[in-house]
Amino acid sequence: MNVLFVTSEFAGLAKAGGLGDVAAGLPLALRRLGVDVRVLLPAYRSVLAQLPQVAWIGRLPGRGAMPGCRIGEAQLPNGLMLYLVAAPSLYDRDGTPYSTPDGRDWPDNHLRFARLSLAAAEIARGRGRLGWSPDLLHVHDWPSGLAPAYLRWNGTEIPSVMTIHNIAYQGNFPAAYCPRLAIPDAAFDINGVEFHGEVSFLKAGLYYADHVTTVSPSYAGEIVTPEHGGGLHGLIQGRAERGELSGIVNGIDESWDPGHDPHLPYHFDADDLRGKRANAEVVRTSLCLRHSDGPLFGIVSRLVHQKGLDLVAEAAHDIVGLGGQIAILGLGDPEIEHVLSRTARQHRDDVAVLVGFNEPMARRIIAGSDFTLMPSRFEPCGLTQMQAQRYGALPIAHATGGLVDTIEEGVTGFLFSGLSHDGLMNACTRAFDAFDDARHLAAMRQTAMARRFTWAEPAAAYAALYGRVAGVTVPLGVARPAPAAAGHSVLDAGRPPARARSRTTAAEKALEVAAA
Repeated sequence: MNVLFVTSEFAGLAKAGGLGDVAAGLPLALRRLGVDVRVLLPAYRSVLAQLPQVAWIGRLPGRGAMPGCRIGEAQLPNGLMLYLVAAPSLYDRDGTPYSTPDGRDWPDNHLRFARLSLAAAEIARGRGRLGWSPDLLHVHDWPSGLAPAYLRWNGTEIPSVMTIHNIAYQGNFPAAYCPRLAIPDAAFDINGVEFHGEVSFLKAGLYYADHVTTVSPSYAGEIVTPEHGGGLHGLIQGRAERGELSGIVNGIDESWDPGHDPHLPYHFDADDLRGKRANAEVVRTSLCLRHSDGPLFGIVSRLVHQKGLDLVAEAAHDIVGLGGQIAILGLGDPEIEHVLSRTARQHRDDVAVLVGFNEPMARRIIAGSDFTLMPSRFEPCGLTQMQAQRYGALPIAHATGGLVDTIEEGVTGFLFSGLSHDGLMNACTRAFDAFDDARHLAAMRQTAMARRFTWAEPAAAYAALYGRVAGVTVPLGVARPAPAAAGHSVLDAGRPPARARSRTTAAEKALEVAAA
């Protein structure tokens, strides 16, 4: 089976968030299952700088205000094939995939990502001279949301799967852009791309794709509600009722191994934690924290409102008062950066904030921490809590989204349901109690570090889903829809209680909510 994986990010080449990690990890795991996955990515300046051996194999015409583009191919050392969409006027610039070097959204993002989407749809028609054509498109988040729509408008009978990584980012643009984006007049409708008088790339994908997935079963249940659905909950609820919505938990890269991670000064495992304690001292020294025998609480995160870090600033005085220290690494909203930096100045010896990001320091903070703070307001999946468990840094997290699906309360971490200072401190107090009980702490770490969170089970769930959507027989179990209970969505119906659910494999949880 051939699958074109359409993404705006790819870890190691152009990454802004967790989507980049998914784009680099999931296709490899699918290839191990025999699925021929190839990745379509914009030819950003940073990508071309790191891929000198690109073969330019074809061209695609422009449409609307979108320029024509070249299609290149480059094979990575791990065997994964990348296809690159090259339109220098759109992608040959410094900055992130989405924004200028000073953090402002590119004013032509509607053209940049419509061009990516249109290229995917044209490749599905057999254009571009690739010598390869997909049986299915797998598109991700709003930047590739128009691809399923272009498939439909082109009359191409290739199915598509749309994955929501974060429904808060929707790609909404003025209605006046429709001609520039080659959107048919009839498609600017509530049953189409129109969303509160604008064009929504995300809504286009949710409406036109054959199946919708998101990155955890719990988040799939949340986004059908007004509170978490970003105004699209009605559309998503309809898809859920038709059995067209699945929640599949992400995996993490196999390089997250405390025994072999090259970024760590000291290696360790669950049976010998001397290296973990040594890494903690490296972190303390690097961030100018005093020596302490108390617990180290780590945060590696985007510093944005979603992550609930204002609660950390509010709770810092209590955490320090109980003997803890906090090490923070991240980049994001200047206001949140300022609040956390002010907190660090108030507790100079016990709270440190490093604004920015680098991979070695991120891994050292997670490896050295006893606990990882994740008081997210919402969290579609989350990767940090999985990485933290692998490194014995027990997560303390708000019970939302993928955090619920990947942390077992009191066993591999601590969950709290009240998004407040008191809720966070209640969980932190339980963490302090565990820290003071050496046997309990060791047992929790043993269990957490034994969890692997590899891409194998998510890949099996996606392969089964691809097969159903494309009508291809695959040697994997086929999911059946859960029976809908009165007053509940099909995503919640029939789900076992949390403790029983914790014993269910990731693939089984994913398939509980996948449609037949």
